[in-house]
Amino acid sequence: MVKLPVLTKQVALTKPPSGSIESQTSDIYGYLAMPSGAGHFPGIIVLQEIFGVNTHIQAVTERIASLGYVAIAPALFDRFAPGLELGYTSADIELGRSYAEKTSAPQLLADIQSAIDYLKTLPQVRPHFGCIGFCFGGHVAYLAATLPDISVTASFYGRGITTFTPGGGEPSVSQTTAIAGTIYMFFGMEDASIPPEHTAEIEFALTQHDIPHQIWQYPGAEHGFCCDLRASYNSTAAESAWQHVEELFDRLKI
Repeated sequence: MVKLPVLTKQVALTKPPSGSIESQTSDIYGYLAMPSGAGHFPGIIVLQEIFGVNTHIQAVTERIASLGYVAIAPALFDRFAPGLELGYTSADIELGRSYAEKTSAPQLLADIQSAIDYLKTLPQVRPHFGCIGFCFGGHVAYLAATLPDISVTASFYGRGITTFTPGGGEPSVSQTTAIAGTIYMFFGMEDASIPPEHTAEIEFALTQHDIPHQIWQYPGAEHGFCCDLRASYNSTAAESAWQHVEELFDRLKI
């Protein structure tokens, strides 16, 4: 596939209510990437790991845009950690987890919807939307798949879908019946944070509720296998998974 040249910029997405105690910043920002040439393109929401909209997430956003989409990565921690971009040290993991624990499903979904609504204002965007998420974002993508605007979802190694939901409440798997589109899910079989029984429970829920889906489990792959900045990067699994993502997103171009 021919890759298109890409333009990028940071854009403001939402402004929290006046006097909100949840926010230390006036706006939620997103990293926007789009083909530089003329055309009308589907929109893709890119959902971050616990490390913020860092170099890896920016690269993923640009890669998607180069395939003929307008992609945006909302900064889901901006309400309490503006501009966060972490690495992958133990300290970074601890800090990122502390921020993830401050989020809630309603707020995350509201911020994702704000990103979708922003894309709808762009003349280059066709009203066909998908999302992709990794790690924390893989879990959030499962929730985002319940939004009416989202037609296709790619969820990478989302931890805890069967055991909790951000901010508390029934586990996110309980929302499966609300998924309106197609979801593809990707797991490493050596991922210590996602036991096989959790994957099986997700598979059962998707099948039980007749949700169009496919699940790939990669032998030898660990958590974070699709991030080439992490020691757990597995090129074979990552390349296979990305081919499936491209096939899935191609549905938005029909």
